[in-house]
Amino acid sequence: MNRIIPLILAVALFMENMDSTVIATSLPAIAIDIHTSPIALKLALTAYLVSLAIFIPISGWMADRFGTRRVFASAIGLFTLGSVLCGVSTNINMLVACRVLQGMGGAMMVPVGRMTMVRTFPKSELIQAMSFVSIPSLVGPMLGPVIGGLIVHYLHWSVVFFVNIPVGLVGLYLVWRFLPDYREDKTHPLDVLGLILFGSGVALLSYVLEVFGENSLDDLEILGLLALSALLLTGYGINAMHNRHPLLLLGLFHLRTFRASVVGSFFSRLGLGGIPFLFPLLYQIGLGYSAVQSGLLVMPQAMAAMGLKVIVPRILARFGYRNVLVANTLILGVLIMLFATIDVGTPAWRIVLQAFILGFFTSTQYTSMNTLVYADVTTQQTSAASTIASTGQQMSISFGVAAASLIAAMFVPESLRSNPTALIHGVQQAFIVLGAMTMASSIIFMGLRKDDGGAVSRHKPTAAG
Repeated sequence: MNRIIPLILAVALFMENMDSTVIATSLPAIAIDIHTSPIALKLALTAYLVSLAIFIPISGWMADRFGTRRVFASAIGLFTLGSVLCGVSTNINMLVACRVLQGMGGAMMVPVGRMTMVRTFPKSELIQAMSFVSIPSLVGPMLGPVIGGLIVHYLHWSVVFFVNIPVGLVGLYLVWRFLPDYREDKTHPLDVLGLILFGSGVALLSYVLEVFGENSLDDLEILGLLALSALLLTGYGINAMHNRHPLLLLGLFHLRTFRASVVGSFFSRLGLGGIPFLFPLLYQIGLGYSAVQSGLLVMPQAMAAMGLKVIVPRILARFGYRNVLVANTLILGVLIMLFATIDVGTPAWRIVLQAFILGFFTSTQYTSMNTLVYADVTTQQTSAASTIASTGQQMSISFGVAAASLIAAMFVPESLRSNPTALIHGVQQAFIVLGAMTMASSIIFMGLRKDDGGAVSRHKPTAAG
């Protein structure tokens, strides 16, 4: 039974990850069909990610209240329904609304899945189990760009959403047949006020990032919305301190490993989160590759990540979380910045090599951060820890896409956004900034001790380090 659970979770992750990469590759074609610019279409990406960030906070409570099996099955069903509706969308407003529906379903999948894994496997087997889950789920990002490119080239972009239907049906069968139904005998009332304050604050902040630099709002309006967002999030913080059962259990941040993992993950994912948005712009519009060729250029990154998963547990056991995360984050930042050197004259083999190397270190980063979260939490704190970690992760990816788009737009005047040379320049500047942001996040991981997370990594530090 234990071996089937990672497979079930992998099916859901496969669907989510393939969906994201298929859409990213298809953005230029979708933009042409619904009469908008590729940069403006980033709303279709950020709407989904913001929806995740808003609804993930209630996933832990729902799993405790209604059971992991029912919530996970409902999540897959809602995600699949949202995919079908996205496929029949005729304008950007309808597409964005349906992406929000997808996000509501996706919000329940990752945190509830991780919570199920943590409750099923002992901590000493957690890295191995999560690495196993990630291997089949990485097939999604590997196939996504190629499938998206082939569909856009030979069929219609709407078909990219319909590939989720058979995967979703298989996932529903496996969940009802094999997934354990963990739930709490007694659950506290849902923090509705906290959900409203936090959700509206995050959504408003994301909207400001979305429109900033597009001249749709003046500076005073931008500052006003930022102040309102800060007020809402501050209000949530005050509510959480006085609520016996807050939406997000902020007391977990007193744990050093949890704090470093969640905060460090947030800032490092800001840089990594913008890459799926930038690659199709660089390859298809800047360099003139077709959608299929663009997908093939992204494929080596996923292949490398999938191949490394089997040795990540050995790396963590040998060097420990602190050494791995500090060094790996710095290397990732440099690798991201190196993509700023790619232009029209860059040979395809070099792009493939850079993507392959980036995949190795991205895989190590994600596995390390995702497992360190649970190093010191108790079984009763699992759902709360998974909820906070997943919320921070999705917020950072959403902000990363917005930041990447904003930086690219700042360096490319609106009148020149269809000019390949100008677009390449803007994308190059975005890579430099995102790489620097990623490198800066290594400071957070320096606060870890050499033996932190040893119960999960099995690392035993020597006198030499």
